[in-house]
Amino acid sequence: MYVFLAVVHVVACIMLILIVLLQRGRGADMGAVFGGGSSQTIFGSSGPGTFLGKVTAVIAAVFMITSLWLAYSYTHKGSVMEGSARPAVEQTVPNDQGGTGNTPQNTKQ
Repeated sequence: MYVFLAVVHVVACIMLILIVLLQRGRGADMGAVFGGGSSQTIFGSSGPGTFLGKVTAVIAAVFMITSLWLAYSYTHKGSVMEGSARPAVEQTVPNDQGGTGNTPQNTKQ
C-alpha cells in the first residue's frame, strides 16, 4: 500500500509540473482588461476556468491527499523491533560460589 501511494504521489507530481508548464500565464490577458486589444475569452480575462485549469485543480488535490496520507502513514508505522523474534532461551551468568573470582572478599583489617 505504501509503495502504491508513493508511485501515485510521484506520478501526480510529474503531471502537475507538466500541466502547469503547459498553461498560459495569467498576465497575458491583462492588456485586454485595460483596453489594449481584444481578449481571446468571451467572459474577459477572469472568465471560467479552462480544461487545463480544472485538471490542475484535480491533480493538485490528489497530490495534497497523497502527501498527507504518506506523512501520516510514515509517522504512525510501528516499531522496527515489533516483527523481530525473541530469543528462545535466556542465558544467565553463573554466580561465583567459590570466592576464587575477581570479586573482593569482605575482610576486616
